[in-house]
Amino acid sequence: MSAKSNPPTSQEKTIPSDEQVEDELCLLDLEDADSLLLHVQDLVSQHLDEFPEDLLDDEAARYAAKMTKASITDGTRDGHLRIIKHYITFHLRRNKKWDAKRVDDKTPHDITTFITQKCGPVEQGFEGRKYSTAVSTRAALTMWYKNLRPNESLTEWRLDSVSNTWRGLPTRSRQVSQFMVGLEKTKAKSGEVSSSARALALEDIHRLYAHCINSNLTPAQRRLGIVRYVAYLLAWLMLLRIDEVIKLRFENIDKIPGERKFVDISLNTRKQNQTGLLHSWRLHANDDDPKICPVRAFILLASLYGTEIKKSGPLFLHVTAQGAVMQNQPLTASTLSRALSRDLQGLGYSSWALYGTHSFRRGGCQYRIKIKRWSADMVAAWGGWSQVEAVTMFRYFYSPNDNHEYMHEYDRNY
Repeated sequence: MSAKSNPPTSQEKTIPSDEQVEDELCLLDLEDADSLLLHVQDLVSQHLDEFPEDLLDDEAARYAAKMTKASITDGTRDGHLRIIKHYITFHLRRNKKWDAKRVDDKTPHDITTFITQKCGPVEQGFEGRKYSTAVSTRAALTMWYKNLRPNESLTEWRLDSVSNTWRGLPTRSRQVSQFMVGLEKTKAKSGEVSSSARALALEDIHRLYAHCINSNLTPAQRRLGIVRYVAYLLAWLMLLRIDEVIKLRFENIDKIPGERKFVDISLNTRKQNQTGLLHSWRLHANDDDPKICPVRAFILLASLYGTEIKKSGPLFLHVTAQGAVMQNQPLTASTLSRALSRDLQGLGYSSWALYGTHSFRRGGCQYRIKIKRWSADMVAAWGGWSQVEAVTMFRYFYSPNDNHEYMHEYDRNY
């Protein structure tokens, strides 16, 4: 009789498996893709010279042009259409029987094959384009498959066992995500800077405060700015994505009347935690830096809403151009994302398109580590990350987009 193996230790039980880490990397890839979608038109336009029209002059190209024109009528997406035409032409030149409207288990491979042609190494016969070209191509092909099947889910890719058909978007498949993760790593090794969403640092939050709550603004503009800034600040302090912070409700806020030292906030729906468990924060007043003081921010919001607004339902409400607060019109994630883009452009940020829905979470995470000197386990608990999700947390700690310009200060001894 063979000896029984020892049961795993508590440490072995909690070490994430390679598969779990791979799952988390794929999830992070999809989150980055979602974060950049808002500015994808600008990203696509930067790479159009890599998809020249003069190469589309044969029978396959003319067929591709006719097909895309019939399927997509949005005239503001000309850049996307050019990439789609190149995609269809590429496959038809390889196989005249290839069906551009076919969506099945082979479609993710079609997508990665085309991106490989554009971004693979030159010495292997590919074009050697940057990772951002892959991001633009994926976004354009997302648009193509959305238009082909407008009733499909935009957040998944799965096999329906009943009908034996694939549902959702092939650009969100695990195969495509794994490919994009691997491509980004390969490009990073060659010295290329990532296209991940950039973090909003403390000085960025200070600038947004000055921009949104400026004494030179009209009363209506300032009322608009207060709602935006409080949402920005809470997302940054609580390490939330934009789509999470706008889900906050009055009922999530526990503010004891007259208490000026802290405010308690709870949120029972997180992207990475679908179990329904409550996640809560206690945000303390910050007298040393009033611009990022959560208690002062809530006082501003309360003074804006006054007694006319019922203290139930969504916390962040739409404010009209005239400054009227609309009780029945909650602020949406897309509205807040577009407002962030406008605010950053108004501040003169030439790199505004690099900031997305995850920039607050990334920046807030770096603030806790670098300025507040929190330990990694404190940040993990605050942000709601498990051990498996540690790869995401590390990506928030560090991104080449956020840190390389400060390297000349790293080794100072005074």
